[in-house]
Amino acid sequence: MSDAQAGQVRDRDPDALVAALRDAREAVGDAEAAVDEHGADSLEALRAALRDLDVLFEQYEDDATGTGDFQAYLSFQDDIVALVEGFDDDLPERDAFESLLDLFKQRRLSEADFDEARDRLRDARDLVERLDTLDEAREEYRQTRSRVADAADEYADEVASLERLQRLGNADLDAPVADLRDPIEAYDDAVTDAFETFRREAPAREFLDFVETTEAYPLVGFEPVPEDLADFVANQPAGEEPIPTLLDYAEYSPSKLEHYVDAPRTLKRAVSGNRTYLDRLDADPLTVGWPPAPAEELAYRLDELVSVAARFAGDDVLEPLHAVRRWVRSDDYDRLRDAAVATHELTDAEKRRIEAGVEDDLQRARENEQRLRDALDEN
Repeated sequence: MSDAQAGQVRDRDPDALVAALRDAREAVGDAEAAVDEHGADSLEALRAALRDLDVLFEQYEDDATGTGDFQAYLSFQDDIVALVEGFDDDLPERDAFESLLDLFKQRRLSEADFDEARDRLRDARDLVERLDTLDEAREEYRQTRSRVADAADEYADEVASLERLQRLGNADLDAPVADLRDPIEAYDDAVTDAFETFRREAPAREFLDFVETTEAYPLVGFEPVPEDLADFVANQPAGEEPIPTLLDYAEYSPSKLEHYVDAPRTLKRAVSGNRTYLDRLDADPLTVGWPPAPAEELAYRLDELVSVAARFAGDDVLEPLHAVRRWVRSDDYDRLRDAAVATHELTDAEKRRIEAGVEDDLQRARENEQRLRDALDEN
């Protein structure tokens, strides 16, 4: 097993993940208790006090030491007294700050005095670090929860995959799948022909208006009409021409195109600039496909397809579509679909897995997912 594979196993190991989540939660609890000993507000005030003092040290240390600037020395004395005396009486480690006033009350200061001052504030800085420790513990806890949730989701996906294999392994391969396939293929062929005729013969304005109306049917799935193209066919006389004609016009030179349309440059921008979109406009969003989707998904989509197809297609298209919808609502649909998927979609590897049996792996995946979900609820 490679290091990468070993890492993936550890990342999904429920025992390790649950233990890591528990440890991370306990670390947060310990860090919160350490902060609560003085209170977060008090420690934040202490952090601010140390920050202000560090600013003074940085500002004056070089000038106020040795035989440096005497005026800087005096300003430092005034500023540090004002700073310390401005601290709240209950500030943690306030005595350490006050001791600095005596430390610096001498005629001449040295670098050693500033080193001593920093040493006296070591306990104060340790207290402030409790805030950082809490932040780090909370971030580690958040990341650990995320890893556990991701692993639980992966196990959920594995459960769904194994349940699919289990169901397909039990599929009735003698089921009369042609009873379902025939109306689906009849509809898909009919709607494809009808759509191609509609695209080839209808005015572009009418055709693209149809595409725009499908935005109210999200399960049909046409791409929205580009705004400049919609505006062109809606407002220019050339919008009365079919899509293939507009695409031909877009290949003409501007001088030649002037003999056919009123706004040749506008046409070239709107049509040539959206040629890829127009070329991709086909009947695929209207087809059912084989094997078909699960009943709970396809039933809603068929309702939308009936409404959309009726806008341009005749009974030769709608009759097989209604037949498909009746099959999807029938008790036999799942049996026929499972048989269709089992014969059409299963890979050789999936077939071997089914033969080997998936029950133990499925049970283990379910248990692992549930254990991780429970850990997330408890922590």
